[in-house]
Amino acid sequence: MNVQKRVVEDELESTIHILDAPKSLKEAMLYSLRAGGKRIRPLLMLATMEAFQQDVQKGYPVACAVEMIHTYSLIHDDLPSMDDDDLRRGMPTNHKVFGEALAILAGDGLLTYSFQVLSEMNGVSASDKIRLIRYLAQSAGPEGMVGGQVADIEGEDTSLSLEDLMSIHENKTGRLLTFSVVSAAILCGASEQVIDELEEFSKHIGLAFQIQDDILDIEGSEEKIGKPVGSDEINQKSTYPSLLGLEEAKAKLAEHSRLAKEILAKTGLHTHLLMEIVDLIVKRDH
Repeated sequence: MNVQKRVVEDELESTIHILDAPKSLKEAMLYSLRAGGKRIRPLLMLATMEAFQQDVQKGYPVACAVEMIHTYSLIHDDLPSMDDDDLRRGMPTNHKVFGEALAILAGDGLLTYSFQVLSEMNGVSASDKIRLIRYLAQSAGPEGMVGGQVADIEGEDTSLSLEDLMSIHENKTGRLLTFSVVSAAILCGASEQVIDELEEFSKHIGLAFQIQDDILDIEGSEEKIGKPVGSDEINQKSTYPSLLGLEEAKAKLAEHSRLAKEILAKTGLHTHLLMEIVDLIVKRDH
């Protein structure tokens, strides 16, 4: 996976460098793209293509597009009007380096450019391009991530039910993870049955991802996480540990991991890399 991660990072660099855009804007976009992270979304996309035993190079534009969407969301999340964070992955947040106006525009640039990247893919039919663009817009927009972010903001200082919390995170976190998996299946010409199975798999890993995030906000270290811990409690946000207790949250994490792996095993695909990513999500310490 480390090799694929480096390839994705090289692809992201070259994808931004070819832009005919102001230097300051490209620098701000690259600053946050270079901030690190495990690249879970592009790795999921490429691992799914490998599960179908397809050439992963065909998936590089999609892998870049989904990582650009994810990065734009982090830039905007960190703004004073949102989470007002000073650090992201141990580095000053984008607006602390470039100012709020350029940070907003860097996020806007990554968001809109992601769709251009998909539209310019080589070797992909027009119908598949349209399907992927529509699916990414649904996953990232008002019906997906953005809608989940709004529900999350509106849920602050209130006591949410477990069902409400799951719904928020299925949209806020899960939808882009699902896109990462299913977009690869679309490119590989998968049957609707397999796509349905992979959607169900990705819902479980999305919930596992968020539960582990909530646990790390309690048990993690600022040095490893790259930002202050305990922010959920300070902001009076409902989390899996706050609703279930820490031990029950850990049990839920294990349950979603198990269910995800059971679904993968039923697909008949070559899923060893996807299994590794499930373990990476569950066992990560930052």
